[in-house]
Amino acid sequence: MLKHSEKIKVMIIDDSASMRQGLTDILENDREMVVIATAADPFAAARKLTTMVPDVITLDIEMPRMDGLTFLRKLMVQHPIPVVMCSSLLDSGSQTLLQALEAGAVDIILKPTAGIAEYLADSRIQICDTVKAAARARLGVRTKRPAPLSHEPEKKLTADAMLPPPRCHALAKTSAMVVCIGASTGGTESLREVLQALPADAPGIVIVQHMPEKFTTSFAKRLNELCAVEVKEAEDGDAVLQGRVLIAPGNRHTLLMRSGARYYTEVRQGPLVSRHRPSVDVLFRSAAISAGSNAVGVLMTGMGDDGARGLQEMKQAGAYTVAQDEATSIVFGMPKEAIARGCVDRVAPLQTIAHEILRSARAFTLSGHT
Repeated sequence: MLKHSEKIKVMIIDDSASMRQGLTDILENDREMVVIATAADPFAAARKLTTMVPDVITLDIEMPRMDGLTFLRKLMVQHPIPVVMCSSLLDSGSQTLLQALEAGAVDIILKPTAGIAEYLADSRIQICDTVKAAARARLGVRTKRPAPLSHEPEKKLTADAMLPPPRCHALAKTSAMVVCIGASTGGTESLREVLQALPADAPGIVIVQHMPEKFTTSFAKRLNELCAVEVKEAEDGDAVLQGRVLIAPGNRHTLLMRSGARYYTEVRQGPLVSRHRPSVDVLFRSAAISAGSNAVGVLMTGMGDDGARGLQEMKQAGAYTVAQDEATSIVFGMPKEAIARGCVDRVAPLQTIAHEILRSARAFTLSGHT
């Protein structure tokens, strides 16, 4: 049992009393976390921050007196602390959430406009994992880090729940190369940097980024505005083409499939795999089966081990594998697990991941795949 001083300390800022109470109940039911304060608005929170320093803040977007985005920007300048945005905003409001991530928020929890208690209970695992991951986020000036996780509160399903293990021999080579990328905590801004560095004729890419349902649509649209490549949320049957990036929709597993020489995505319902839906392991295993040595696997910042086993299977099937290095990872969890398995060909800083993708594409072409 962790001592109180060893637990992850959380402050909840939300104008909804039921949301404050619901989050408190969920987080304090986890033996690794303690809620040290709640506040109904940023002004009350600011007063409390003069006498206490939480490891993580959950912050509502819409509040009286001062909105969450304004408070976040002030906080990042004056007293950087990992922040998880908590909002019911979707559709047009999702642009505000994207701005929050750009301003320094680590992650997002979506909340309902009704049925808060039921929603929080159903989302308990995801909420706790999100807050724990935020506590481990490195914001540059932060030196104190919480103790490592001491237990897995829920059994994790592996990719076996969605796909059989890959065969010993991958399918024969075709003329197409495909890239699969997995990311979690800190991944939204990291992916933006990678994709903005790619030219319009980059190889086809499929991405799993852990994020809430419906938010992936706005995330893809935003990246499409910023990047030379086409970026869209993956739909069932979408072709994986040169110059196109497909992002797995929230709350759906996305798989790479193949029909002849054509790659396409399959979007499925299914259980949580490696505690996530979509799961990087599911995408990577499907790539091992469908693409084999025609694939490149990239595992980026994030807590936990989702993607490590799948990257190992891609490596065994002949794929080239890359993991983001510790120095540039917001949370060096997922890449670290893959490196520990010995299945990473190249450990690369964020700034060179796009180069690794393009270098692999050139090598693929020179090897006779035209």
